[in-house]
Amino acid sequence: MKLIVGLGNPGRRYAATAHNMGFEVVDRLARRWGMAFRMNERYEAEIADGQLARVAAMLVKPQTFMNLSGKAVAAIARQRELGSDDLLVITDDVNLPIGRLRIRAGGRAGGHNGLKSIIACLGSDTFARLRVGIHPGEEIDDLVQYVLAKLPPEERRRLDTMLDLAADAVEHWVANGTVSTADRYNGMKPFDAAPGDDV
Repeated sequence: MKLIVGLGNPGRRYAATAHNMGFEVVDRLARRWGMAFRMNERYEAEIADGQLARVAAMLVKPQTFMNLSGKAVAAIARQRELGSDDLLVITDDVNLPIGRLRIRAGGRAGGHNGLKSIIACLGSDTFARLRVGIHPGEEIDDLVQYVLAKLPPEERRRLDTMLDLAADAVEHWVANGTVSTADRYNGMKPFDAAPGDDV
């Protein structure tokens, strides 16, 4: 089974903000594959089970707020006896421009509180993470305000395009693993056509 975790903050206040890209990607995947989220009080997370790219998968949205995301992830991974190759975490990345994706097999948190929590709770950083770029291409005066604010319409449109591509990347990861997904998606420039599309 593959465990795919989207990071974000719960509640209407944070919906459609830059910091909730992980939630938005797994929401897209759930719609594509006919999976329904339900609240699981034991894990303090919304969970959707089903088949994704013909592989058993669990989509997870921790409801503990970003800096405690690791509680749900570690509890599920241990209960299901999942290895590091079975876990993918999807998060926003303010160091990447809007339109860029980057998947890696492991590494440090890079200042992201959700990743910090997961690494601490798992006791390991050897899990795949898909970073979704949210940098607008101009200087950000207040980083906290930017990531927690509703995005302007033009940036929202650009992000919507990228979120669909991020969902494609997750499907590719499920079927082919991290190395193949990195080869296919990491080098794409903002708003390139998806691999294999005619342009």
